[in-house]
Amino acid sequence: MDLTLWLIIGGASAIAFYMAWSIGSNDVANSMATAVGAKAITFKQAVIIAGVLNFIGAVFVGSHVSDTVRKGIITTTGIPNNLLLLGFVASLIAAALWVTLSTWKSMPISTTHSIIGALMGFGLIAGGLSAVEWGKVGSVAASWILSPVAGCILAFFIFKIIVKTIFAKDHPVNAAKIVGPIIFGFTAFLIVSSLFLKTSLSKTYNISETQTVIIASFAAIIVAIFGIFALRKIEEKGPEDYATVEGIFRKLQVGTSCYVAFAHGANDVANAIGPIASIIPLAQGLSIGDQVTVPTWLLALGGIGIAFGCMTWGRRVMQTVGKKITNLTNTRGFSVDFGAATTVLICSKMGLPISTSHTVVGAVIGVGLARGLEAVDLSVIKKIVISWVVTLPIAAGTSIGIFLLLKTIFGG
Repeated sequence: MDLTLWLIIGGASAIAFYMAWSIGSNDVANSMATAVGAKAITFKQAVIIAGVLNFIGAVFVGSHVSDTVRKGIITTTGIPNNLLLLGFVASLIAAALWVTLSTWKSMPISTTHSIIGALMGFGLIAGGLSAVEWGKVGSVAASWILSPVAGCILAFFIFKIIVKTIFAKDHPVNAAKIVGPIIFGFTAFLIVSSLFLKTSLSKTYNISETQTVIIASFAAIIVAIFGIFALRKIEEKGPEDYATVEGIFRKLQVGTSCYVAFAHGANDVANAIGPIASIIPLAQGLSIGDQVTVPTWLLALGGIGIAFGCMTWGRRVMQTVGKKITNLTNTRGFSVDFGAATTVLICSKMGLPISTSHTVVGAVIGVGLARGLEAVDLSVIKKIVISWVVTLPIAAGTSIGIFLLLKTIFGG
């Protein structure tokens, strides 16, 4: 392997790490913001837990095969390999810069949409209008509405169910002992289904959808039975002992937050290292197909970058999602996590465009609206929505500028 190839791989790895860091710093709010906002765990505990679980998810469950053109946003046919190489580099740098800027402004955005916008910009310059899959761009735009609305509606109804079946009762703790195990079981079913339904784990162990449902149902029953015995020991301190009820949901909320962090590492590491994995064969003068194998060391690099991003700059977006939109308690935080995770699971399995970041924000809004419009800070929501809408054009414009600069420097 000559020096030039080593330099290209080294530079690509550095870009991958930076992108992974920016993803970790922004997307840690997806999993841990509600737990911190509801005071279930401290910020320090949150970033350590999120960092470790994101790394484990990225390395051990992260997809080892990634689309070379993320989400099929551009067609590579007719684009020379040297321009593809420069384009992937420009796209990742542009996407990472926008995510970094958004994190600095404490705005939760979709890192996937940032990469899609950046690739779209590169595709327009390198291959013209026909190189961009405009239907995919339209589906991304549709997700600006679908993701937050779906998350909002589901979290709203979940919290309303908790209020009606527990808080509205004369003895909420006793009601929680009855309803709690059912909720615990549903939560376990959701988590296990998410881990095995059409994921790399199911492919690795050859687990069918029917087997997944059976395994998830068995896990739900076990967890529900455990919940019955665990809650039996809890004593009511008074007829309106809401604090004890919140305490019951505190541990459950931490559990759902840990699951989301693990799933995030497994799913979003490809945002950072998928295109980079394409650069290596391109630098070797090889052609790339629709998919490329991602080496384990690159997955580990992405996992470390995401974890480092969580631990260093994760506080900024976490404060926006967990504290500034609406006031969160443990039951509200659990409703957000459960609503967001369920929405992402259902929509992804139906093939509908969805953004975890947008869904979580929508779920937080839904829980706030369950207490009335005045419980939601509309000024914060306005800023967040604006940051979503401008993600595609800004990432695309930045990518075009960087691509033209690299093309001038390297004579592509």
